[in-house]
Amino acid sequence: MADTDTSVKLAPEAGGKPTGNMQASTPAGTYFRKGFGLKSEIQSELASDYTGQLVDMLQAREYTLTAGDLTIRLAKEFGFCYGVERAVEYAYQARKKFPDRTIYLAGEIIHNPHVNSKLQAMGITFLMPKDGRIDFSGVKAEDVVILPAFGVTITDFEILRQIGCVMVDTTCGSVLNVWKRVESYARDGFTSLIHGKYYHEETRATASQAEKYERGNYFIVRNMEEANLVCDFIERRLSGEALMERFAHAASPKFDPARDLRRIGVANQTTMLARESLAIGELVGQSIARAHGAEYAKENFRTFDTICSATQERQDAVVELLKEPLDVMVVIGGYNSSNTLSLAALCAESVRTFHVEDADDIDPGSGRIRHRPLGSKEEAESPDWLPETSPVRVGVTAGASTPNNKIGEAVGRIFATRGIDPKTIR
Repeated sequence: MADTDTSVKLAPEAGGKPTGNMQASTPAGTYFRKGFGLKSEIQSELASDYTGQLVDMLQAREYTLTAGDLTIRLAKEFGFCYGVERAVEYAYQARKKFPDRTIYLAGEIIHNPHVNSKLQAMGITFLMPKDGRIDFSGVKAEDVVILPAFGVTITDFEILRQIGCVMVDTTCGSVLNVWKRVESYARDGFTSLIHGKYYHEETRATASQAEKYERGNYFIVRNMEEANLVCDFIERRLSGEALMERFAHAASPKFDPARDLRRIGVANQTTMLARESLAIGELVGQSIARAHGAEYAKENFRTFDTICSATQERQDAVVELLKEPLDVMVVIGGYNSSNTLSLAALCAESVRTFHVEDADDIDPGSGRIRHRPLGSKEEAESPDWLPETSPVRVGVTAGASTPNNKIGEAVGRIFATRGIDPKTIR
């Protein structure tokens, strides 16, 4: 999705939704979605913070570096996507534009500890959600609040509009596309069945779009197992009480399965495993047809592929890389990064996989790697994780919120673990 406006008017009559493409503001504050025209002034700082030399070498050499008996293969799509680049860039621009103002960030800008630490070091204060809510009580009209790439709920947006502070909205265009879909479902009386993580910022913001209409509802499923429970209800194998006992935390208030699961539109958190989102849509559509007939399903079920293109491209690139013989796979990205977890899950199906949050998790001195095993909530350490056999081929990829410098550092540490000085690689 292309953004064309620099700042747009916040229309009270539209419930705080941005309208128009002209530069304007309310008396109390301004809404910015296109930065401040300061890209050239912060470009060198961004480059020094996030550029990786080894990554440049990998790209220049068909995503392959070999030194000694070690070959590293980088997936052809990896790391920062357009939406993440835009969000980080706008945060830097906001600091440049308002050097003397208090700047807040509504949660994490993206799910990457290195990037978030950089913003904190720039004096940006993070307002972290507690029990799914952000406390904006300390924000004043003269302050600046950055909305993250995941977006914020319509309630949070309205609170900030009422405060009258400056808002810098970095919500990803792919997320906005899903919001439009959920809003259209609600307008037409469909419940949004969202494939996502109920606690994730993006999913909460997406689900809130259903609340723009009185008859709008949402119901969130994490995976195929949970989607099957919805189908069990639709086909009368599970009671509404049993369903809500399991999903009370993941459904809109006062959700009534008998009333609200008769018309369903499927949407998703943009960073989920694409093939699973598509499979869930197909599964639920077939269930409705079996329960009520094909004609009923045609009128009362909708599904669209709303996985973002960057997520799809990174998953496709990993699938392609896994066709090669690899001894081990390293996936780099935040442990709470949904798209990174999806990449790790794909890799783990085919090869021994280590999901590391940062390059520092790879320790060449001890030969150990600190990582988060798939499905675990705790880190683990693995000694001698690189095979002793020779030669060795290591695959590398990174989530959409991982900067190139951290990918490059990780590659360098993998070489160093094999006793190869990355500085000697030319």
